[in-house]
Amino acid sequence: MKKVLIAALMMGAALSTHAQSEWFQNVKFSGYGMVQYQASDKDGAETNGFNLRLVRMALEGRAHTDFYWKTQMQINGNAFDTKADGKTKNNMTIRLVDLFGEWQKYEFFKVKAGQFKRPFTFENPMHPITQGFMSYSQNVSKLAGFADRTGEHASNGRDIGLQFQGDFLKNAEGRNLLHYQIGAFNGEGINTGDADNRKDIIGGMWVMPVKGMRIGAFGWTGSRAGVGEKNRYALSGEYTQDDWTFRTEYIHSQGWNAAHTSDKADGYYALCIAPIQKNKFHVKARYDLYREAKEWGQSKTLYEVGADYMFTKNLQINFEYARVNERTIADPDKHNYNMVDVELDFRF
Repeated sequence: MKKVLIAALMMGAALSTHAQSEWFQNVKFSGYGMVQYQASDKDGAETNGFNLRLVRMALEGRAHTDFYWKTQMQINGNAFDTKADGKTKNNMTIRLVDLFGEWQKYEFFKVKAGQFKRPFTFENPMHPITQGFMSYSQNVSKLAGFADRTGEHASNGRDIGLQFQGDFLKNAEGRNLLHYQIGAFNGEGINTGDADNRKDIIGGMWVMPVKGMRIGAFGWTGSRAGVGEKNRYALSGEYTQDDWTFRTEYIHSQGWNAAHTSDKADGYYALCIAPIQKNKFHVKARYDLYREAKEWGQSKTLYEVGADYMFTKNLQINFEYARVNERTIADPDKHNYNMVDVELDFRF
């Protein structure tokens, strides 16, 4: 890890010296970290401990005026975990999560190529800190490529491909009313080639009728080698204004059936983040449901409440409590349990 940090710092310093050159303009080295304590009283699987949820370091800049590029590395997990047998195992992972360039000459037509976020749901492309809760919602995690139900390796909602996107139809105030995005991807996740020579097609469109509001729909069709078809859609709504946030999304998935009576899955969440002190102190609540086989007997629901406090724009602390109802547990008397999450997040 030390070598990686040193290498990243050297890259940042080297590129920054060329920040005013013709090809590298406004080069920026940045990053953030998320330190986590989490506890659960789930019967037979009680846990509590500290964890490095995420550490990321990024370089981004412009080549000429019209071309934007970014590369980002991720470190997460604990260097060594002690197992039940007393042995230790290195669980820390270091990987490339982003490497892409985007031609941005026209607002209504931009072209992005490389490894980046899949254009599926509102929540998927959000920054892990500003997303607002101890994790992305279950339906986004399971159906947008974080810990995907197909068994795809953890990919943080990303894939390798080519995407077109843009904003258009300005109103009298000069604000665009429509956004579109569509792309073709390998369908295997990050840092992996296409194993079946078939591409995932993912796209979405949303309208912005009033300032701060988005209402959108997304579609995804494709396959994964050795697994089969995956067809998904999402319906999304969001309103953010004056430091208030309301967001809700429903995702439906059809395809890939392993040890379930149905090849369908779905999930829904709704959340509110309310300011107590604007841009400083917030309280929040989220209802988060996921059904692995689109059956209530396969559902897991989190009822979450929490708060966050920003010491500065680059340092904040988050507290969250969740009451969990997990119906996949065989004993109905053990369906419910509690979780507590505390995080310290910083940016640099």
